[in-house]
Amino acid sequence: MFSYYLKLAFKSIRKNPLLSSLMVLAIALGIGASITTITVNYLMSANPIPEKSEQLFYVQVDSWDPHNSFNEESNDPPNQITWTEATNLFTAQKASKQVVMAKSGGIIVPEDQDINPFEAQIRLTTGDFFTMFNTPFLYGSGWQITSDQNREQVIVLTKKINDKVFGGENSVGKSISLAGQHFKIIGVLDTWLPVPKFYDVNNGAFDEPEEVFIPFFLKESFELPNWGNTNCWKSPEGEGFKAFLRSECINYQMWVELNSDTEKAEYIDFLNNYVSEQKALGRFPRPMNNKLSDVMQWMENQQVVQDDAKMMMWMSFMFLIVCLLNTVGLLLAKFIGKSSEIGLRRAIGASKSDLFVQHIIESACIGLLGGLVGLLLATLGLKGIESLYGDFVKNLVSLDVTMAITGLLIALISSVLAGLYPTWRACNISPASQLKSQ
Repeated sequence: MFSYYLKLAFKSIRKNPLLSSLMVLAIALGIGASITTITVNYLMSANPIPEKSEQLFYVQVDSWDPHNSFNEESNDPPNQITWTEATNLFTAQKASKQVVMAKSGGIIVPEDQDINPFEAQIRLTTGDFFTMFNTPFLYGSGWQITSDQNREQVIVLTKKINDKVFGGENSVGKSISLAGQHFKIIGVLDTWLPVPKFYDVNNGAFDEPEEVFIPFFLKESFELPNWGNTNCWKSPEGEGFKAFLRSECINYQMWVELNSDTEKAEYIDFLNNYVSEQKALGRFPRPMNNKLSDVMQWMENQQVVQDDAKMMMWMSFMFLIVCLLNTVGLLLAKFIGKSSEIGLRRAIGASKSDLFVQHIIESACIGLLGGLVGLLLATLGLKGIESLYGDFVKNLVSLDVTMAITGLLIALISSVLAGLYPTWRACNISPASQLKSQ
């Protein structure tokens, strides 16, 4: 019977193409608007490393101004740490894995004279970065902790830079000039695009990863510049790069991998003891306020999904409801217009349940057609957002299979709900009155 009702549904849709098109368009507009905003919110709030997000923790300690908290509303500690904390906490090696890092930049000068020198973004980091964050390698691998301790001039390239400078060949073992220094290439990352870029949401949560990776402590050796957010609550004590490096300015991030509640508790104890020692040295004037946040907690804390994006999503749902109310009116007009046909079917033995199933299937078919058109409109909407905002949102405007299926399900469920009242009215048409009028 389902195939028969499906055949009747499409016959009915073709019989009144104008009214059917209006219903399909109404649903399509609602689905297009809602799926566009849902997709953006979905990608903004997605778990970027689900296999271990509960084992990775962002480290915060409160070394800020004694008279003013870094976050007045929440009283949370600063969202980055100083060079002193990055150095001391990393050297302690109290977690199973730990990473300190920062953003910088420098000029790459290719050996090939046909390729012009260009500026590249640098991720200053430590060797555990690659294993902690499950980065895929095309060639080679990352470095060991000895490279951090000895400040070895090693480098890991992204696939993009390797393609640009070495034509995509295996460049491991070769040398590359960066920021006036020569580095030995030990690895090339395969395509890796975590969305959001959870390991450093302070400096572009939806930017692409940096283009090259080098040992963290080379920042001091080569006096590499600060890129990204840098905040200070007092002036450095002295002049020059090293004085600024050892100031109370924050520009660095730290992550640790802790595999159990016991490890987490032990690391919090370590942080408390560390801060107590620093207080004895005249630092950390504020009350002790140390914090560990896992990946999803950290993204929520930093409001990676902006309030205006959430508001736009709810507004799009309200628009979908308006579209569905219009669909209800159109379905009611269509089904009432079939009164004589419905009366005849009742008279020759069709039950109310048969008619109910028939017209709900017709509503569902209209919804699925509207959903397909809506996905096309959503794709156009996402492309429009990309052209409007450019690179800032290009990682948030891809309509994947999950969102496509979600869109069709929303369209199907919405159209069935919209068809309930018109179908109920149609099923309660008196066959006698319709036959008398014929």
